[in-house]
Amino acid sequence: MTDDEPKDIPAGSRAPAPLEGMRVLDLATLFAGPLAATLLGDFGADVVKVEHPDRPDPSRGHGPSKDGIGLWWKLLGRNKRTITLDLSTPGGRDVLLRLAADADVIIENFRPGTLEKWGLGWDRLSEANPRLVLARVTGFGQFGPYARRPGFGTLAEAMSGFAAMTGEPDGPPTLPPFGLADSVAALATAYAVMAALTGRDRTGQGQIVDMAIIEPMLAVLGPQAIWYDQLGYVQPRTGNRSNNNAPRNTYRTRDGKWVAVSTSAQSIAERVMRLVGRPDVIDEPWFASGAQRARHADELDEAVSGWIARHDRAEVMAAFEEAQAAIAPVYDIADAMEDPQYRALGTFAEVPDEELGTVRMQNVLFRLSGTPGAIRWAGRPHGADTDEVLSGLGLDTSDIAALRESGTVR
Repeated sequence: MTDDEPKDIPAGSRAPAPLEGMRVLDLATLFAGPLAATLLGDFGADVVKVEHPDRPDPSRGHGPSKDGIGLWWKLLGRNKRTITLDLSTPGGRDVLLRLAADADVIIENFRPGTLEKWGLGWDRLSEANPRLVLARVTGFGQFGPYARRPGFGTLAEAMSGFAAMTGEPDGPPTLPPFGLADSVAALATAYAVMAALTGRDRTGQGQIVDMAIIEPMLAVLGPQAIWYDQLGYVQPRTGNRSNNNAPRNTYRTRDGKWVAVSTSAQSIAERVMRLVGRPDVIDEPWFASGAQRARHADELDEAVSGWIARHDRAEVMAAFEEAQAAIAPVYDIADAMEDPQYRALGTFAEVPDEELGTVRMQNVLFRLSGTPGAIRWAGRPHGADTDEVLSGLGLDTSDIAALRESGTVR
């Protein structure tokens, strides 16, 4: 450990989690809104997940399950108390307004106008709590010609330009095999919520966060817009290659495994070519910049791939490490969960679960030395905390029974 690295702080001396005392109502489903709430819950926010009594969050049924229990939900629902509430009923509206009066944040992803139709628009919510932050996460935002269209992450991956630049040059546009746009939007929403809360601390007033899933994807695509604006340049599909440097690709090893090589820095490119037995190219005039090297990618790839193909992956990794050249194994999730670097970082956490025993999942997103986040529990059963949360509003058992009898809660 160097003097610049954070020292371990004894557990007993740590301050409370940084978001402890924050109350978040998660009304959203599939997937950006709920994931944003998860990120807040990981660092101490009291997140109350509100689900329809008869139609639970669809993530409970997405993907593989074990013993009828959805595993995706265990991740997405962690650190959340779960209640049922039919917001379209008068009783549901009244309960939500009472919950909102003591909340800091509401996250919702209904189509624009839905909350208003139920009598739960910003006018009513802010009247109940002027300090409330309402995060509205939709495919296309709250206004504009597409606002009322159904919107999902796949559409954002298509409209942002991501799919157009992804894939092999002679192949079709390629979509990611997971919820990339939703995940990026979730990160952006959590950031936006914290910015809005900081603003509230200065002004005393809450506000609306309007998050359109089609926008954060554009933000992470880098300089595409300014390239087009200033040069008319549209980035083409280049597969695993880059127009900005070479060699940059995935390469197959002798034992049938794969590695990825990056040469974003000139010094790394030189080390790679020395390692693979082609130091002669370093003196070529075109080798002096990444963009020029990219125009000679065939020659450079042939040298790198040929050398890597003659060695097993362990040998390749060792040689690149000794040469201080940039390389990584191409992992599937099984590989990643056994990797010593991820183990050292604590990237995967073991979480006790009342339904499945112990489950492993990704840990909190980053490490804070003094006020760390934590996974306190995995996703809870549908409506598991309804009585507890409603009792906290001052409702007695007869009040809760009446709500159940009306179908407002389950």
